[in-house]
Amino acid sequence: MTQVATRYPKYASDFQALKDKDGNQTWLNQLREQAWARFTELGLPTARRGNEKWKYTDVRPIANIAFEHPLALDPATGTNSSQLKQVAPWNDDWTNLTFVDGRYSPALSSNPSNNGAYLGSLAGALETHGGLVQKHLAHHATFDDDGFVALNTAFLEDGAFVYLPDDDLSHQVVHLIFVTTSRGQPRVTYPRTLIVAGRNTTLTVVESYVSLTDTRFLTDAVTEMVVGDGATVEHYRLLLESTEAFHVGVSRVYQGRDSTFISGAFAKGASLGRNDFQVLLDAPGASCTLNGLYLTTGTQHMDNFINIDHAKPHGTSRLFYKGILDGHSRAVFGGNVTVRKEAQKTDAQQTDKNLLLSEYAEVDSKPSLLIYADDVKCGHGATAGHLDEDALFYLRSRGLDVETASRMLIHAFASEIIDKVQLAPVREHLNRLFMEAIPNASLKFGRAL
Repeated sequence: MTQVATRYPKYASDFQALKDKDGNQTWLNQLREQAWARFTELGLPTARRGNEKWKYTDVRPIANIAFEHPLALDPATGTNSSQLKQVAPWNDDWTNLTFVDGRYSPALSSNPSNNGAYLGSLAGALETHGGLVQKHLAHHATFDDDGFVALNTAFLEDGAFVYLPDDDLSHQVVHLIFVTTSRGQPRVTYPRTLIVAGRNTTLTVVESYVSLTDTRFLTDAVTEMVVGDGATVEHYRLLLESTEAFHVGVSRVYQGRDSTFISGAFAKGASLGRNDFQVLLDAPGASCTLNGLYLTTGTQHMDNFINIDHAKPHGTSRLFYKGILDGHSRAVFGGNVTVRKEAQKTDAQQTDKNLLLSEYAEVDSKPSLLIYADDVKCGHGATAGHLDEDALFYLRSRGLDVETASRMLIHAFASEIIDKVQLAPVREHLNRLFMEAIPNASLKFGRAL
């Protein structure tokens, strides 16, 4: 405790203030205590040697800042729905749950619940669905070996809880909006999300991380998803925060028998961003599809650490990520597709493609397969390169200038992922954001020709 208090005195004092505020010895407080104790042992992953999970990402810039986490803030102060609609996709027909600086804002949310479903704040669910929350919370995103998960769990107060009971026939679309505002000195928020889709249900969830400030802050987010037998969950994660922000996101997915999980991860914000995504296919017939697209510029750093674990037979997984890099930015793609000995008849494919718009941009790609079964169909691949000169020449020979031709090729590269988004408002929002970012990159590339 003394060592971590010395290294991270602000975290230590804020945790003590949280303990003083919530003095009752509930199971949640005990969980916080356990998480804090583990954080005191782990700290943040700043070591540059023997730290394979963070080999290409230096988190010392995060560790060197004393981020503030105030215990009392009005989540509605200075924020309105019109501001949110400008920075995040929106549809009034969805269930929109808004969290301002880490705290649930009823005034900016619409959370109808029906047929036993719960779509609302995690703090409220502790009172109405305490047993269910306790069963799953911190059981899928464990803090045994992850300092950021331990820190998030230690400061767990509120978040989102989405629950569909077994055989719920309604197709819910839930939008979780985590927005950071400007409140002075650098702040840290700890978004927490727990999603439980019961047997034979269908659910679509959008996680949007946005900001109304260009100041520096840290988002330490953890999401846990349980996909029941025969259930289908479609999930989109949008990292659209300020380019001054730090963002570390950890997502853990547990899949039941014959379940389907579809994910789209999109990143265009953050000075340093991390998408740590892990899926466990823990029953026969489970399938998952993970798509991702990110665009970096300037000195941005984006790290995608994606892991798929086939634990049972007859599982299927598809992993397809794309990156567009400009300026002096850097990206990382890593992770494993693991096929355990019991997971016979597995079909798994993993692909990572990167488009470099600058000679100074850099990407480290390290896809891997760990196969312990002998009756499988698996493959993986990774590429990185510049715009195709032949394709660019062809378009210019048809009368297009270099900027327009470059923009068309980059647009086509990105659209392969964006077009997979089923929700039209999300697809249109992403298409606009990414396409607006392309002209600056293509113009610089064009002048370099």
